Amino acid sequence: MNNQTTEAELTTHDEWWRGAVIYQIYPRSFFDSNGDGIGDLPGVIEKLDYVASLGVDGIWLSPFFTSPMHDFGYDVADYCDVDPIFGTLDDFDRLIARAHELGLKVVIDQVYCHTAAIHDWFEESRASRDNPKADWYHWADPKPDGLPPSNWLSVFGGPAWTWDGRRKQYYLHNFLSSQPTLNLHNHDLVEAIIDVARFWIDRGVDGFRLDALNCGMADLEMRDNPHREMDGIPDRPFDMQRQLYNISQPGMIEVIERMRAAFDQAGGIFTVAEIGGEDPHTTMTAYTSGDNRLDTAYSFDFIGTREVSPDHIRAILSKWPNALDQGYPSWAFSNHDTARVASRWDLGIPQDQAAKLFALMQVALRGVLFIYQGEELGLPQADVPFEKLQDPEAIANWPQTQGRDGARTPMPWTKDDPHAGFSSTEPWLPVDLRHYGQSVQVQENEAGSVLNFFRRAIALRKGSAALQRGEFEFLDAPQPVLLWRREHQGEAILCAFNLGGEAYDISLPDGNWTLALAANMAGDVGSDAPTHLPPHSGYLARRA
Repeated sequence: MNNQTTEAELTTHDEWWRGAVIYQIYPRSFFDSNGDGIGDLPGVIEKLDYVASLGVDGIWLSPFFTSPMHDFGYDVADYCDVDPIFGTLDDFDRLIARAHELGLKVVIDQVYCHTAAIHDWFEESRASRDNPKADWYHWADPKPDGLPPSNWLSVFGGPAWTWDGRRKQYYLHNFLSSQPTLNLHNHDLVEAIIDVARFWIDRGVDGFRLDALNCGMADLEMRDNPHREMDGIPDRPFDMQRQLYNISQPGMIEVIERMRAAFDQAGGIFTVAEIGGEDPHTTMTAYTSGDNRLDTAYSFDFIGTREVSPDHIRAILSKWPNALDQGYPSWAFSNHDTARVASRWDLGIPQDQAAKLFALMQVALRGVLFIYQGEELGLPQADVPFEKLQDPEAIANWPQTQGRDGARTPMPWTKDDPHAGFSSTEPWLPVDLRHYGQSVQVQENEAGSVLNFFRRAIALRKGSAALQRGEFEFLDAPQPVLLWRREHQGEAILCAFNLGGEAYDISLPDGNWTLALAANMAGDVGSDAPTHLPPHSGYLARRA
């Protein structure tokens, strides 16, 4: 491939994260160890054996840092401490130690695009226009008529600018007004952020998930975003603009390279960025290309869509060639910010069948995989009544969008205990009544459960060089069938998925293919791979 390095040329001793499966834990909703209705770090520790039993390579912990919790931890008030509702730094150290004992890597969220308004940095920045941190956030004078300096809008509604009487300037916030946007153009700020990263590296973390990283730098000329051409009116005014000037600025490349150099100096650390906004693929490849930037990135290609058509999936996967110098992808079907995939991708079949099909499809992808807590149970999006909502976005936009709370309800551990075994008291969000019957306790004892299917699928991936490291090649197949091949070091895996409501016949590539794992169809492991695909079914097969 003309001086391009591919995964076929890598040894099995390279970076642990290539092809890894990482389990996302939203601590607030995972397990409550002290009976206050909120999950915590000791609760995570108590359930790590369960996580390890899934066969995953590591965990990603959503924020547990000191915070006023206006955005439930993504508004950080102290980057280097644990919020008391989650525990202590000693608890975090114990979590790291136990995870490593179980062979699990630990990836933590880092929010470098904004802080809480009560963060010491912002308090100093807003005090005057000439203090040492005056330019650590995006400040701007009003227009002559007093209006904000640009037309930029907040994701959560309204202008992305709020007036501050002390500085007599506006400050930028891409999300809540209590989440002022950091100005990563400032070199001193970037060095302070690198110091934060070093603090957690020294405590033993193995990686960082960089939240909304491309939102930490805005156009210094404050140019207006242009109108987005669209059919109809979207749910959020934010989506009416093309986000050209408030996010994804070219100066971020220099910041990323400074971070990567510091991380390499500290012994190497896995980095994955969350990327949204205008043309996310271009931003992702820019942030991950070469060996001096981030390791990988993911966008909302899957988690932000209700479409599960073969054409859509093919278009997404085709953006990532096998050449490593053109970036390396990560894939999530669900997370804490979007409706659960079992509900969002409605195939018109029982949700447990859909969950198995999606699990099999995900383990067949090239890249890093992220599994969100409860996804392995096939949980549907929870129904949360308006009076129980906590998410500021949901409350602001009700009922057009029900926000993120339905994906954040407590993890159901048992069927018969109050609150599904999550807590001994009423939890911060209610448990959906449907989730009791899909609890871990119920599914552990059912051989055909979604949980045990996930375990088989993950084990298959971990035991296959082709699925972990193999190159990716689409094969011809009739609509609505997806057919591709993964191959590495002489092992080949055929991946076949029928997303349609009718059966289809397919042609297999040359070779003897034996069934490795199937979803929603008959067939014994080791038998010949079928050429007939029932509706909404799929399988992975090895070349004998």
